[in-house]
Amino acid sequence: MDINQLEPKSVWKNFANLNAVPRASKKEERVIAFMKQFGERLGLETFSDDIGNVIIRKPSSPGLEHKKMVTLQSHLDMVHQKNADTEFDFDTQGIEMFVDDDWVKAKGTTLGADNGMGVAAIMALLESETIEHPPLEALFTIDEETGMTGAFGLKGGILKGEILLNLDTEEDDEIDIGCAGGIDVTATRSYNQKESVHGDVGLEITVKGLKGGHSGMDIIKGLGNANKIMNRLLYMGLPYNMRIAYLEGGSLRNAIPRESVCHLNIGKKSVAEFTLKFEELSRAIKNELLVQEPNLHIVLKEMKPAKKVMGLGAQGKLIKALYGAQNGVYAMSASIGGLVETSNNIAKVIVKEGEITVGCLTRSSVDTAKLDLASSLRSVFELAGFQVTFSGAYPGWNPNPNSQILTIAKETYTNLFKHEPRVIACHAGLECGILGQNYPEIDMISFGPTIWGAHSPDERVRISSVQKFWKYLLEILKHTP
Repeated sequence: MDINQLEPKSVWKNFANLNAVPRASKKEERVIAFMKQFGERLGLETFSDDIGNVIIRKPSSPGLEHKKMVTLQSHLDMVHQKNADTEFDFDTQGIEMFVDDDWVKAKGTTLGADNGMGVAAIMALLESETIEHPPLEALFTIDEETGMTGAFGLKGGILKGEILLNLDTEEDDEIDIGCAGGIDVTATRSYNQKESVHGDVGLEITVKGLKGGHSGMDIIKGLGNANKIMNRLLYMGLPYNMRIAYLEGGSLRNAIPRESVCHLNIGKKSVAEFTLKFEELSRAIKNELLVQEPNLHIVLKEMKPAKKVMGLGAQGKLIKALYGAQNGVYAMSASIGGLVETSNNIAKVIVKEGEITVGCLTRSSVDTAKLDLASSLRSVFELAGFQVTFSGAYPGWNPNPNSQILTIAKETYTNLFKHEPRVIACHAGLECGILGQNYPEIDMISFGPTIWGAHSPDERVRISSVQKFWKYLLEILKHTP
């Protein structure tokens, strides 16, 4: 079925048009131009700020000029991830989508529903000539996924809205009123490369088939982390005098790593016993993760031995540091049931050509707890001889249960769907916390359609949920003060 034939057609049409434009984080030049052309073509007030955010304003429907201006906000960038066997160039190709029952998916790549569905809904509102609405202000931010640069760079005094609807959550029965803050933790060190021993056997270890997903929203699911699984296998191999030549796992900090590959050398006499222990541990790991990760594959095969390998000292410190570093849920919220308070994702590990880089994303709804866990990671890696830096810190969003727009949203949802929504705070970075710094008086909530597997090639958006989300959004706009 053609995406453009799905209902609501105006939303899906705009989503398809948006997905034809490459829009990786920090490479948003084309999508910024696309969005400015869209607003200008409609004859609406359209401009971009100094950082690259695009703002489009639309006057109210006749007779609704007295209502408060509503700012509709979504981010333009998307996470670019693909399966290892998928041939795709994100810099030049548009996302290839298809319909599967009640879902829209992409062919081997991320879909961009996060946050493209929110962008498309706002576009549909801006171009509509029939939908009644209050004064509207669309805020399309950049680089949300890898630094929230757009939200950080938005200066005070630009926005005119008194209510902000962030359209960037992923379960259609939720209204979000709070989120976690985050900080990037990066550990680096160099190591001496040693000449390989003549006669050593080369081996390649591959961990693949994991689900991956959002390192905040999905961290509670206990999914496998390819970097931690690989490191567990390497730790097992320490007594066999193996020597790492190359290691690379994961990519983006906000994505749970799905794959890892390691090249190593090992003495010919140790291969048989190492292989036996490797197979035993692989079976154990797959059994432990059988429910969460039924498609996990751990593969060992022989390859040409590497000419240079890591020194044993640096290798041992790396493996033990990664073993000791916290990954996954660190603490649950004491005030909101079922909410992860603090977590860490060991997102990326690279070992090659004498340099090691480990990239983590630490999150918490409590700023002091975020810094506490980040300091714990710093301590582990510094003990192993790494240099550790903190960067990209952003604040959380403190819930306001007395929000006027929250009351309206709850009542509207209950009247429409005959049951109450779930009012939550989420363990992910939403731009609301940052926007609230320069716009402390703006009244904010966040909601959106059901999206599964965000930040992974398994990303999908539920078609019936988009219909529900669109109906809900229009009804909220009818009842704003």
